[in-house]
Amino acid sequence: MDTDFKEAIKPFFGVEHENSFSVCLEVGDYKTEIFQTREEEGFEGNGYDWASLAKVFVEEKEPKFKKVVKFDPEGSMFCAYSSELETLKEFIISFKQACENDKLILDLFSRAELD
Repeated sequence: MDTDFKEAIKPFFGVEHENSFSVCLEVGDYKTEIFQTREEEGFEGNGYDWASLAKVFVEEKEPKFKKVVKFDPEGSMFCAYSSELETLKEFIISFKQACENDKLILDLFSRAELD
């Protein structure tokens, strides 16, 4: 994964595995204000909450990623993976752009479900 790509997706980061690729985010610092909007419903901004948000994003904005990009969150980490590197890169660039658009990401998050 080249330097420009790594810079473009920060604070997300890529990891190469033997037969697949993943992009991850250590939760807790990036875009915490999104999750605070629904704190009273139990959202904490953990990896599962990020995965719920990403699922709404894929469902509504980028359904082409549905069958190719999968999610494997943990409490402290969001993780998306795929066996198709270029598709995963396309997904994370698009998702990061959505996260940077406060109005869009808050709208999408309003339909995220607590995992």
